[in-house]
Amino acid sequence: MSQETQEATSSCLKRTHYCGDLRLTDAGTTAQINGWVKRRRDHGGVIFVDLRDRTGITQVVFDPQIDEKAHALADAVRSEYVFEDVGGEDGLSIYQGTVNPELDTGEIELAVDSLNILNTAKTPPFPVEDDIEVAEDIRMRYRFIDLRRPEMQKTLAMRHKAALAARNYMNEQGFLEIETPILMNSTPEGARDVLVPSRHYPGRFYALPQSPQQFKQILMMSGVDKYFQIARCFRDEDTRSDRQLEFTQLDIEMSFAGVDDVLEVTEGLMKRIFEEAGDIPVQTPFLRLPYHESMARFGNDKPDTRFGMELTDLSDVMADCDFQVFTRTLSAGGQVKAIAAPGGANFSRKDIDDLTQFVATYRAKGLAWVKVTTEGFASGIVKFFTTEQLETAQERTGAKPGDIMFFVADKPKVVADALGNLRLHLGKKLNLIDETQYNFLWIVDYPLFEWNEDENRYEPFHHLFTGGTEETLPLLDTDPGKVQSQHYDLVCNGYEICSGSVRIHQWDIQQKVFEVLGITPEEVESRFGYFIDALAYGTPPHAGVAPGLDRIVMLMRNEENIREVIAFPKSQQGLCPLTHAPSVVTDTQLEELSIRVDAEL
Repeated sequence: MSQETQEATSSCLKRTHYCGDLRLTDAGTTAQINGWVKRRRDHGGVIFVDLRDRTGITQVVFDPQIDEKAHALADAVRSEYVFEDVGGEDGLSIYQGTVNPELDTGEIELAVDSLNILNTAKTPPFPVEDDIEVAEDIRMRYRFIDLRRPEMQKTLAMRHKAALAARNYMNEQGFLEIETPILMNSTPEGARDVLVPSRHYPGRFYALPQSPQQFKQILMMSGVDKYFQIARCFRDEDTRSDRQLEFTQLDIEMSFAGVDDVLEVTEGLMKRIFEEAGDIPVQTPFLRLPYHESMARFGNDKPDTRFGMELTDLSDVMADCDFQVFTRTLSAGGQVKAIAAPGGANFSRKDIDDLTQFVATYRAKGLAWVKVTTEGFASGIVKFFTTEQLETAQERTGAKPGDIMFFVADKPKVVADALGNLRLHLGKKLNLIDETQYNFLWIVDYPLFEWNEDENRYEPFHHLFTGGTEETLPLLDTDPGKVQSQHYDLVCNGYEICSGSVRIHQWDIQQKVFEVLGITPEEVESRFGYFIDALAYGTPPHAGVAPGLDRIVMLMRNEENIREVIAFPKSQQGLCPLTHAPSVVTDTQLEELSIRVDAEL
């Protein structure tokens, strides 16, 4: 670029301002801005236009006494017209106007003596405003309109800042950013692979990575001691409020590292992202909670600790009560647990029936309840318990007069699911959650395997390459269910935002894990041959973690749906209303891939 061109470009950049940048201190100067028309108002010959770009809104004024041509053009403009170089070439185009407290730029106005209308616009299907009542499928169909809204622009900017903060932090910590393949082999990692047919090799398929797990471990075997990547990942599973078919994670791996090393780096990363991108203060180090304790107290391994109402085990108290629902369950190896809902004594019979129906979706056969009043206990089942049993239940749950105790008796997993989800439901319903609070918590000491009752076999609790603790590894030969893993999850406000582990770096241990999982040597060779081969050539101990960028931004933006923080998400049905993906392809394309579709479309 020549010096003349550089000077011209620099001059152009100085002349053009963002709509949201102008302030009263700019009064008496000249500016030109570009943007979309948010609103046009004609006040008796003088036309006012609110011009919007991603930074905000500035009110511009078209006065025929200043420029008749610009005023005449403004008379025909409508919402979402695109303007260029709005403002004044010379003179004092920025001046103090009537204060509009709703705008950051509301103290000034921009007098226009030049206007270039770049494009007209059809009437948009919904207003480009926040807090609009529009069906999600309409918003996604017209995502290019939806993304113009100020809150969506703030979300995109925050996501950019989060990624930038992550990159800067990882670079300062000595990590190398390395890309790994998108087209890879299919491997079992807990979810279905998204498959891509190969044109050159009929009948064979690539898989899109569920995570860069194997490649990042191979990088550790290759002498790269610190790796990170902002990685795109894919899982062919049902979408939900915090999950998408494709997502982005901050993938991290370290050689010669243990649990404490990874947790320390990750805590620094979270502090950097939340404080720089979200202006949210974060205190480190984070608390750590063993997996089994989390399940016992909260019913899940991603607890929201911003409020109490913890699960209380009352199995010992109810073992000799007269309520047969409880005693039969306990004699069959089940348990009885309860929570106390503040102010729940005011719940109507319909309220309780609705909550009973709610826990039924988690396979609970019923929901027993006892109200605590100043006169004592109230419920149709009070007669089946002694006063001492009820008082013990009240003491353990922390119930006070005016509260209600809810009980579930069933298998431990059903009790955990039902009461854990009821706790979250009531926490929101009763406004017990401080939405401004961010509680970070590490869940640690997971089991290495979990038992699949339906298939009568062990499955990896995390993934195939998770390492066990040195103290419990000998149990691989005798009692695999008691082997404790070196897996850890980072939880914030009820969402898992990080997951990772120390990896297996010794071939003999990895082989035993395959044997416990029932993976034959032939399957090992066909699916992981290259990985096992690399493992045998001297592998350092290594560990990693993968924070989810989408969920982190969702938390910082205080959104309840992950689709709100992704520029072009899939719908709840896994569709793209904007591009109509997945779409039908031609017979010629299918023939090239040696594929025949039997399903009727």
